[in-house]
Amino acid sequence: MKNDSRFYSDRHRLTEMKPISSFVDSALEWFYRFAASGYVPRSWVGPDFSKLPKKLEVDGKLTLEIVSHCWKYANILSYQLSSLVLFPPRDIQVIITVFYSEEDAPTGEVLEYFGQKDIPGVSWHWWSLPKPYLLRRAVGRNLAAKNTRADWIFFTDCDVLFREQSLDDLGTQLKDRQDLLVYPRYHMVSPLLPNDDPLFESYKDKGMVRDIRPEGFSQEERSRAVGGFQIARGDAARLGGYCENIRYYHRPVKRWRKCYEDRTFRWLLGTQGTPLEVPGFFRIRHAEKGRKGKAVGIRQ
Repeated sequence: MKNDSRFYSDRHRLTEMKPISSFVDSALEWFYRFAASGYVPRSWVGPDFSKLPKKLEVDGKLTLEIVSHCWKYANILSYQLSSLVLFPPRDIQVIITVFYSEEDAPTGEVLEYFGQKDIPGVSWHWWSLPKPYLLRRAVGRNLAAKNTRADWIFFTDCDVLFREQSLDDLGTQLKDRQDLLVYPRYHMVSPLLPNDDPLFESYKDKGMVRDIRPEGFSQEERSRAVGGFQIARGDAARLGGYCENIRYYHRPVKRWRKCYEDRTFRWLLGTQGTPLEVPGFFRIRHAEKGRKGKAVGIRQ
């Protein structure tokens, strides 16, 4: 499997931590949600981002790292990676990092397939994690944040697609910005699709590169950087990671956890994010959740 590590160092690796009791888990979850409401000084757990340059200067072609996770969503991941094949960037360099588990064989097949494709402007990077660490999304996001050498890092989900001109338009708006965190104000979303929707039909006999029909998608507006639409400055990511100093968010878990750390990440940066008018981002809404044990994968 192709693994492009040119943009990474060996300084930050996965830290092994034991699971904690459900009582302590609940107490810590409550505390950090309380803290992120502004009742605790950020300086207690976060770095001082004011030490960073006021404006990020990009010399030459901007580099954007896209960070995604996939657990039993192979079929949907194939659409995300296809969007980079079908609509590759021309004006920026994109690194796509996908965190996955070797226990999830269909996802491994998808990564193997796309990793063999040489797409100008796109570098593939696959990062395997043990399942209990993959299921806590902040673990992979923190590893990517501390290791990235990109100008900007886009924390997304594997159901987000990047279609016509979206990444180049984003790159144009990211140059020389003073913001630490931005996000697309609008994106297009599909209806809530069942697992037997034609979108998820078998495609092994046709190859894995495929595209959606955008006519069935509707526009959705976001009011802050949340979920799969968080785009942070690379220097801020390297300094603070993704909630790096909050060890609770980096412990292994037995099931996929709701990502309240998104809120904590914004609190640490001191911003809800600046909205950007960038068209071309799409999201597939799926009714059956792979993280709950039922795979949305490649049909045999």
